[in-house]
Amino acid sequence: MKRLLRYLADYKKESILGPLFKMLEASFELFVPLVVASMIDVGIPKGDAGYILRMGGLLILLGIVGLACSLTAQYFAAKASVEASANLRNDLLAHIFHLSYSDIDAVGTSTLITRMTSDVNQVQTGINMVLRLFLRSPFVVFGAMIMAFTVDVKAAMVFVAVIPLLSVVVFGIMLISMPLYKKVQKQLDRVMLATRENLLGVRVIRAFNRQKGETVRFEEENGILVRLQVFVGKISALLNPVTYIMINLATVAVIWTGALQVDAGLLTQGKVVALVNYMSQILVELIKLANLIIIISKSVACMNRVDSVFEIEPGIRDEHGAAMGGTDSGASLADLKTDMAGVREAGTEAVVEFRNVSFLYAGAKEPSLSQISFSVKRGETVGVIGGTGSGKSTLVNLIPRFYDAASGQVLVDGMDVKDVSLSSLREKIGVVPQKAVLFKGTLRENMLWGREDATDEEIYQALDIAQAREFVEDKGQGLELPIAQNGRNLSGGQRQRLTIARALVREPQILILDDSASALDYATDARLRKAIRENTGDTTVFLVSQRAASVKNADQILVLDDGQIVDSGTHRDLLNRCQLYREICLSQLTKEEVERDAQ
Repeated sequence: MKRLLRYLADYKKESILGPLFKMLEASFELFVPLVVASMIDVGIPKGDAGYILRMGGLLILLGIVGLACSLTAQYFAAKASVEASANLRNDLLAHIFHLSYSDIDAVGTSTLITRMTSDVNQVQTGINMVLRLFLRSPFVVFGAMIMAFTVDVKAAMVFVAVIPLLSVVVFGIMLISMPLYKKVQKQLDRVMLATRENLLGVRVIRAFNRQKGETVRFEEENGILVRLQVFVGKISALLNPVTYIMINLATVAVIWTGALQVDAGLLTQGKVVALVNYMSQILVELIKLANLIIIISKSVACMNRVDSVFEIEPGIRDEHGAAMGGTDSGASLADLKTDMAGVREAGTEAVVEFRNVSFLYAGAKEPSLSQISFSVKRGETVGVIGGTGSGKSTLVNLIPRFYDAASGQVLVDGMDVKDVSLSSLREKIGVVPQKAVLFKGTLRENMLWGREDATDEEIYQALDIAQAREFVEDKGQGLELPIAQNGRNLSGGQRQRLTIARALVREPQILILDDSASALDYATDARLRKAIRENTGDTTVFLVSQRAASVKNADQILVLDDGQIVDSGTHRDLLNRCQLYREICLSQLTKEEVERDAQ
């Protein structure tokens, strides 16, 4: 909750004025029973219509002023809650962006979505209600008790007896319900996960005719959520009837005590009505307070869940004194290239070098990479091939430091990637992941992700190299071509070519193509590789693929198996000495082609 108070500190004025105006409204409300009492005791017995009208006008005035105070309080409370929750959501997203792949994998995407949406919305509601009612309701409760003492001390003792009992009930139920709401929110995460999997995998579910099975699985998770919500709802629902019973019994006691005193001539009828009105005010406010406690319980549970994400320390961050631009993401590309040139002049020949690198995923028993060592010179094309699960993607993901090596060193331009700021390291690397991801907007907006100041000419040049310009021009909208969410209005091959073009727009020093042409036909794939080789100059290219034809022309081919480099060399060399590579080629190429390439 300390974190939330820091966000509210930016809205001190709103956080103070909101409750202040609410208490001002409550102050006017506390005078209403006294005005009504005077009408009954003074105006009605004397038949003074003028006095009754004046008192009625005073009631209307108190109502108007109270309404104005209430609207003002609502404005300040809403502004503070909306702005604070917006800042909380922005900072949460920024923090998530700083988390490493391993951190996000450990938490889970569905959990993070719930934190960003449902939990923050509940926190926003809690802030709003607290600013409006948290001080107002206790103020009215104790204010009504004090005003009751001004009316009659003996009858007011009923208030003294009932208010502590009501407080015990309200706070007792709150202490029971708060941990239960935490369980509800955890189960909500599981329902969100099941929903996300079913929606993203709906085609697979239909293809395997698993609708009934997935429906049953979802109903089980949703059923647990419903049972938890019903259980905690039953406990929370006790608040209203219990408070009603206690307040109504107290009201009976007030009427009984007041009636005896009226009969004895010690109390007027109007004052008895005032005491009953004060008891009714307490009833209304305690019901509000009870509901507020429920909302606060939910909000505290949700804020704790949000806070747990903030408490995750990014597994990958800039080390103290990181070189080449530090953490300043505003460093220009020209400055970064100048820095790199200085490093190269110092005598570093290898652009990328792995030195005895090993890597282990969190929770895994066996390492995904073991003792990987190789070096790549500037302008070389490196093919990475191997069976499924051999560690190909893991290897290239260590270069831009999406993951950190468990042991050994990954060097780029002679510097350990851990000693280089993440912004400057990734500024010179273009990555095309296995899954082609595009964003809703225009084609130009997607291409500018590569480099914000890229010209249309540079974008079209990248589209040419990526073999994407032809289908873009066929659609007739040029760079204004609308891209649907995740590129759903494009085919798989079109999406892959556009993601390659986006990386090329960056003009990277290192280009990583992680099995990014799997949806392309062999002819288009061949033209793409030829265009990249002819147009990227001294760019170092890492080409991850399961196709032997895609890597056969690489300057160096790394053959991976079970997280280890079995062999490395040119296509011809590997055909002659690496049995695993030869088997891969024979499974994809004709025996005549393999024999010809081996000569």
